Amino acid sequence: MRGAATAASRRRNSTASKIVIDREEISRFGDTQLGDVLRRLPGVTLGGRPGRGGDIRLRGLGGGFTQILIDGERAPAGFNVDQLPPDQVERIEILRAATAETGARAVAGTINIILREPIAKTQHELRLGLGGDHGDPQADFNWTRNLKWGGPQGDDWLGALSASGSAARRWNDIDLASRSEWMASGAQRSATRQQGGSESDNANLNTNLRLRWKLSDTQSLHFSPFAFLSRWRSRTAVSASGYSSFDATEGEADGQSAALRLNATWQWRRQPTERIELRVGSGINRSESDNLRRETRLGQLRRTQDDHTETRDDNTSLGAKWSLQTTREHQWVSGLEWERGERAQTRQTLENGQPKPGLEEFGDSLSAGTRRLAVYTQDEWSPTKQWSIYAGLRWEAIETRGDPGVGGGVALATRTRNAVASPLFHLLWKPEQWPRDQVRASLTRTWRAPGLNDLIAKPVVNASYPSGANPQSAPDRAGNPLLKAELATGLDLSWEHWLSGGGILTIGGHVRWIDGLIRNLLAQEVVPWDASPRWVSRPRNLSRARTAGLELEAKARLDELWPQAPESWENLLLRANLALFRSQVDGIPGPNNRLDQQPKGTMNLGADYLWPGGVRSGFNWSFVPGDTLQQTEILRRENNLRSVWDAYFSWSSGDPRNSVTWRLSLANLAPRETRVLSIVESDGIRSTTLDRKRSFRVWNLRAETRF
Repeated sequence: MRGAATAASRRRNSTASKIVIDREEISRFGDTQLGDVLRRLPGVTLGGRPGRGGDIRLRGLGGGFTQILIDGERAPAGFNVDQLPPDQVERIEILRAATAETGARAVAGTINIILREPIAKTQHELRLGLGGDHGDPQADFNWTRNLKWGGPQGDDWLGALSASGSAARRWNDIDLASRSEWMASGAQRSATRQQGGSESDNANLNTNLRLRWKLSDTQSLHFSPFAFLSRWRSRTAVSASGYSSFDATEGEADGQSAALRLNATWQWRRQPTERIELRVGSGINRSESDNLRRETRLGQLRRTQDDHTETRDDNTSLGAKWSLQTTREHQWVSGLEWERGERAQTRQTLENGQPKPGLEEFGDSLSAGTRRLAVYTQDEWSPTKQWSIYAGLRWEAIETRGDPGVGGGVALATRTRNAVASPLFHLLWKPEQWPRDQVRASLTRTWRAPGLNDLIAKPVVNASYPSGANPQSAPDRAGNPLLKAELATGLDLSWEHWLSGGGILTIGGHVRWIDGLIRNLLAQEVVPWDASPRWVSRPRNLSRARTAGLELEAKARLDELWPQAPESWENLLLRANLALFRSQVDGIPGPNNRLDQQPKGTMNLGADYLWPGGVRSGFNWSFVPGDTLQQTEILRRENNLRSVWDAYFSWSSGDPRNSVTWRLSLANLAPRETRVLSIVESDGIRSTTLDRKRSFRVWNLRAETRF
């Protein structure tokens, strides 16, 4: 009888380079945000504060360079990875190079999140957690019920119903200092500082069902409904000093969002080596928010702004896939994908109780739609035991339509189309004389389509319009319907050495040549919504960029690395990874003309130990050095270093058959302040803005049981 594939075997046997994180590793630190699970992996960084999740970036590249998949399909519009609690995830696969089946919109790589599958054994799983963040309470739960019924074996229907929820209160400080001075003399022109804080309450509820219906010995039907509901409320208080139109502001915001999705898959195994799969998916996402801002000066109310926004996303997808394994070690996969997305957004802004003047011509509504079509084919061939070859081709086209809606009288309607053919090659060599070593190489053509917000020309003006200032630090924003897709040619090389106990040592390098890089450029423009030129930030295609990196990883028990280690140390697992990045953007002056958000490197060191009596503990240290980024000719940003310490302890109590596992998680044990300094130099004036944010310790105590 063949055993289930392990994370190590999935990684080792894949022709394309990948990292696989299994269920044990996902739950090890007791993270409540999926992003924090990934933060400890080679070359992965997060955009949020430690312990709170955030946008995920592979190789330091975010903003669409990293492809996110759920069960092999692209996440729909409006979806956030933090909507998925780690308890509902079976494993995570990180593909460092693209394949035709998973998609070529993955310049940095792909993160494929595999949800938990039903298991034949009927049982309940329950997890309860209580924690704190900056002294504020947090709570979460997860309940899973595994089901089976029908048929002689009682397994015609297999299902897993999961429900997760969380509630948290979080506090964030606000400390923003701006200064403007003459570059020649250093004489100060103006200076302002805003200090205060915001407190938010968030509650989430998530339900997920995985259901398999065995139609026959060769056919099965899979259903995967998913529902998510979130509500939030926040309060903000800020005081201002210096050159400011107000000396205090107060804000209140509340909102809610809901998502519902249903995926269905029919699988037919016509013969042992051939399989046909048809998929259909449909989902909706709704969000609504209200934001009220009050500005006062000398105790008198000077200005109010009330924003009400409603957004609706609808998504439908279809897919077909055919797989065939031949007697000559070929594995053919071909498929077709089609997707339709629609977005409708309305926004109403009232200033001092009246519609905001000057923006009537842009309207308060927006509708947009996307259509995507993709076809692909790929073949994995193992001509010998030492060689595996992969060749794939994927063609994909995306059409985006934007309509400013009622009142949009400045010809803001847009329609763009991008189509790319992507050849993809992978090579795996297992030297016969070194059976524990293997070498990988990949040559890929990947791309990034412009985002919807990048294409829609409808402007978003700063909060003080029309009476307030329009400084470089708070520009208006607008899209660019003339944007083209970014195209990247990539080369990946790596060497892996597998140890006797399942440990691994790897070293790899990659390079990407990116044509038509999209970057937000800041410039003064003559605009239709103001008589005077205004500072506007909008995306534009640059000529070319290059990025390269070196990644090292080691994960092994101590006795694998040191055979003479004391016997008591054989339960010590060591983990370490290091990633170094370098990039250069043409058309931007050096020496720091690097890609947005990409640090110079990342490093993780960690260890896990199983103590006598079944107690397990571990720690992890993540480090990202500070860096300087020349974003445009006039804009430079400086970030300080990030250092995060995490630890956990787990132990079991009660009867072994009905035991309770306790897990204490400690995140960000040594909190550090993050600082981002923005410097704009133009027309003989230097403007600086320093944004300081504190981070806090986060703890969580969880009880886990099965019954």
